[in-house]
Amino acid sequence: MSAKEACCGPTCCCGNEKTAVAVAEAPIVTAVKEKYGSVPTSALSNTHAGVRAVAQAFGYSADELSSIPADANMGLSCGNPTATASLREGEVVVDLGSGGGLDVFLASAKVGPTGKAIGIDMTPEMIERAKRSAVQGGYANVEFHLATIDNMPLADASVDCVISNCVINLAPDKPKVFREIYRTLKPGGRLAASDIALKQALPAALKESVNAYVGCIAGAELIEDYVQQLRDAGFSQVIVQDTGADLNAYAKVENQSGCCSPAMDESPKSASRTVSLKTAGCCGGAEASSEVHSGLADLLKRHNVNDYAASVKVYAVK
Repeated sequence: MSAKEACCGPTCCCGNEKTAVAVAEAPIVTAVKEKYGSVPTSALSNTHAGVRAVAQAFGYSADELSSIPADANMGLSCGNPTATASLREGEVVVDLGSGGGLDVFLASAKVGPTGKAIGIDMTPEMIERAKRSAVQGGYANVEFHLATIDNMPLADASVDCVISNCVINLAPDKPKVFREIYRTLKPGGRLAASDIALKQALPAALKESVNAYVGCIAGAELIEDYVQQLRDAGFSQVIVQDTGADLNAYAKVENQSGCCSPAMDESPKSASRTVSLKTAGCCGGAEASSEVHSGLADLLKRHNVNDYAASVKVYAVK
């Protein structure tokens, strides 16, 4: 990816970002991108009590939330990675799947004017929303790049810390993501992420559910497999710890379907996992948002997701 194709910062001209990621995609990746792309075009923000409640349920303080642009928070978190990353002045930190920039903006304050906070996201709409917030907030030490987290436009050994918030579980090839993180980290650099991992194997009804995949459950790895994949990538001091957070917290966003909010129709179980996308955007109106909410609500009525999945803190050192 060229420098022009990447979204390089809040004030640069980045060209046509919608064509920057032009590689062939698996259907589930396309679905995730399109559904996440509909979230930033909604009115959801930190001004909504339900959105704030989700963030606070997963570890953000009221002071942290009031310190960032309102549009940076859309209720998509499953933890607070900046709270465990031990960021220091002058460091370079990269946020994988940066969305509206919530963790990038929090990190920018911690690394200070001599440091840099970089967001990576594959969704043009997320990048555009984050860039607007960066300009409006006068953030001089942040950058946002349009890219996938398994192919980052960053030099080898150029990053002190990688953070991520409820995104790695969505990547189809997690070992590739972990190798890419390892490549970009400096020797002694660290990964400090919040993610969803599995405590036990999912039943078929969840494993084959597109809503559950986009909802950050069906694509998650077993905790022990997550640990092994990090070790296989070369990391040491690997910790993947269940935080005990209640995943039902996503229901706090009124008329919103939780972690990965957009609506989807699910075709019958098939090897290709064909996805039929709704024409209405997420949160674009009461009808669209209530459909999203009802889909997840039905899923949660039939399954106690907390029995199978967990919000986890991830830590590893290169």
